[in-house]
Amino acid sequence: MAKVLKGVQVFAPATVANLVCGFDVLGMALQQPQDVMTMRLREEPGIGISHADGYDLPVEPEKNVAGASLLALLEEYPEKAGFEIIIDKKIKPGSGLGSSAASSAGAVVGANYLLGNPFTKEDLVRFAMNGEKVASGVKHADNIAPCIYGGVTLIQSIFPLNIVQLTAPPMYVTVVHPQIEVRTSDARQILRKEVQLKAAIKQWGNIAGLVAGFLKNDYDLIGRSLEDVIIEPVRSILIPGFDDVKKKSKDAGALGGGISGSGPSIFMLSKEEYVAKGVEDVMIDVYTRLGIEFKTYVTMVNYEGAKVQVIS
Repeated sequence: MAKVLKGVQVFAPATVANLVCGFDVLGMALQQPQDVMTMRLREEPGIGISHADGYDLPVEPEKNVAGASLLALLEEYPEKAGFEIIIDKKIKPGSGLGSSAASSAGAVVGANYLLGNPFTKEDLVRFAMNGEKVASGVKHADNIAPCIYGGVTLIQSIFPLNIVQLTAPPMYVTVVHPQIEVRTSDARQILRKEVQLKAAIKQWGNIAGLVAGFLKNDYDLIGRSLEDVIIEPVRSILIPGFDDVKKKSKDAGALGGGISGSGPSIFMLSKEEYVAKGVEDVMIDVYTRLGIEFKTYVTMVNYEGAKVQVIS
């Protein structure tokens, strides 16, 4: 058994990818829920992974999203290093809340701290994208970037990687997670490969409007821009109760919202806390009547991203 040295706990937040119209380019970090990862340096090279949850995820580094991300980091680290990592997942895999991204991002954020912070945040996103490839077969950063940077992020380009941090006004986020699983790889396979120019133009306008709304603290513009004419009409058929939740949440005062990532979670943004809690009541009512088990969160935007706490 390799001797372990100093350690940290990493709190890696859930994230909402796409933000309705921004497929694969926009993402937002949430204050809750968060994965908790305990990491230690060890004297011998290698990566040891164990789990403190009941999800029975792989422990082989190349098959585990955190392990794959750490392997990518170690390839660019000039010295030999090793880590022991215990993952306690509070973000259920397949929830649409960036579960794989939290493990991937949290692992490289913790490793970077233990090594003396030799890498930039952009480097860490690049490493963690290897974990997303293990999870979904595709390197995407719309969950990874907000998990590492915090707040709202725009992925202007993947190759080369170009991340833009966006300012955003205070917002409450209400999430319902129906206890069904929608695999990201499956949700990608059902998407159309081509879109009509008319739909693309409308989508571009919504993305630009949403970004402008964030930058200008314009809640009305944010609400008007939370519309997806390309992805949501296809993916929403995988989520029972989606249309009902969306309509009734907006009737209750939400700015708008939609599918979180590839689903099945649904998120709604609100300006005031009482509206966000009213939206939670709507979600509870819809899924109680459907007879589908669910979990809800009323939280806010997390502007900090993955957080490191030193342990003895």
